[in-house]
Amino acid sequence: MNVLRLMTVGIAAVLFFGAVPAQAQFFFKSADVSGPRVTGAEPGMVSAELPGATPEELSAALVWNLRAAMNLAALQCDFEPTLRLVSNYNALLKNHDPELDRTHATLHNYFNRTLGKGRPGQTALDQYFSRVWSGFSVVAAQYPFCETAGRVGYATLFAPAGGLNDVAHNHMRELRNSLVPWGEQQFLFRYPAPMPVLREFGNERCWRRNVWQERRCGKFYAG
Repeated sequence: MNVLRLMTVGIAAVLFFGAVPAQAQFFFKSADVSGPRVTGAEPGMVSAELPGATPEELSAALVWNLRAAMNLAALQCDFEPTLRLVSNYNALLKNHDPELDRTHATLHNYFNRTLGKGRPGQTALDQYFSRVWSGFSVVAAQYPFCETAGRVGYATLFAPAGGLNDVAHNHMRELRNSLVPWGEQQFLFRYPAPMPVLREFGNERCWRRNVWQERRCGKFYAG
């Protein structure tokens, strides 16, 4: 009887605690990277300036930046499988394919409208996509970015059809904030380690053929 009772209690405990999602995958206290909802017009939110973009086009840019962030997270954060970034990214592609197609078409139309149809618009679109993907490539801020992307990945997983737009507006500031390297927040006085801060990608003057112009804008990383 006692053995049966212990087994019952043990199974109940496993079921109860097993249903609670993990709060953290890394052994440190993260910085608060939360931020308010964005429109896409804020500096740095969509990786590069989009002059004359309509609200719909800015929303499309946010969605594409969200996709890029989840893609890079799936590639860069697979050292921690409990974040489930690979499976959540694959689910994003499968569940939201129509919305991603519309997003791509909206951005293509923007560059055709502003820079000309045909080769000029397509070239600008390709360059923009390269800028977007490179903007989420992290090294020094890998832990905070991966942890944040894990949370946002679950938001995309449970978003309804057509709901990536809301996820992008609500979480892009958080994703951008996570690209800044942060150390341990619980014991700041013990580990005074200054970290480099990644510069903004949005200044077009700083780029030439997708290469950062150090003479014009300084070093890529500012200490």
